[in-house]
Amino acid sequence: MKQLIIIGARGFGREVYTMSCFCKGYGTEFVVKGFLDDDSNVLNGMGEYPPILGPVETYSFKEDDVFVVALGNPQAREKYANIALNNGGIPYTLIHNMVRISPLSHIQIGKGCIIFGEASISTEVIIRDYSVILDFAILGHDVTVGQFCHVGCFSFCGGGVNIQDRVVLHPHSYIVPHRTVGKDAIVGAASVVLRNVKPNTTVFGSPAKRVDY
Repeated sequence: MKQLIIIGARGFGREVYTMSCFCKGYGTEFVVKGFLDDDSNVLNGMGEYPPILGPVETYSFKEDDVFVVALGNPQAREKYANIALNNGGIPYTLIHNMVRISPLSHIQIGKGCIIFGEASISTEVIIRDYSVILDFAILGHDVTVGQFCHVGCFSFCGGGVNIQDRVVLHPHSYIVPHRTVGKDAIVGAASVVLRNVKPNTTVFGSPAKRVDY
């Protein structure tokens, strides 16, 4: 039996723990062993959660241990995934039982991904390592999602969309078919992307336009 360790015990980590109990293989292929977090008291008063096992930097992964990184920020997820890998960790992919995936489709889902309930994944979709797909997100046919991405609730990617590494799509964002969102870009909530989004930019609005902070 795999012993799942959730890296991050803050709000998103608690959400991932809750959804993990409804994932494929829970209780038969894996159970949740605990959290890794640098604050040993962060769960105090939060309810009945598995224990905090220590910080990720010093944790020594055991033979049956596997991990997911429950951090919403893509850069932080990449940082702590690499620390866990260097300490001997093995990434694990969580897929909620209510994810809608056609059994006849050719779909590639990478290691360390977290896919929440009611997400819809169409034919020939590729989701690369350590990406998060939240509730009710829709990925149309031939969509590619890069590594360490964060696809928000109710967001939509039309057919052939290319989401590159470390992209954040905020809730209800809409990417029209055959567009590319470049590496490290951010698409604001309820935005409609009509044109390609350049790397390292933030766009917002309908139609989505670049915004500077």
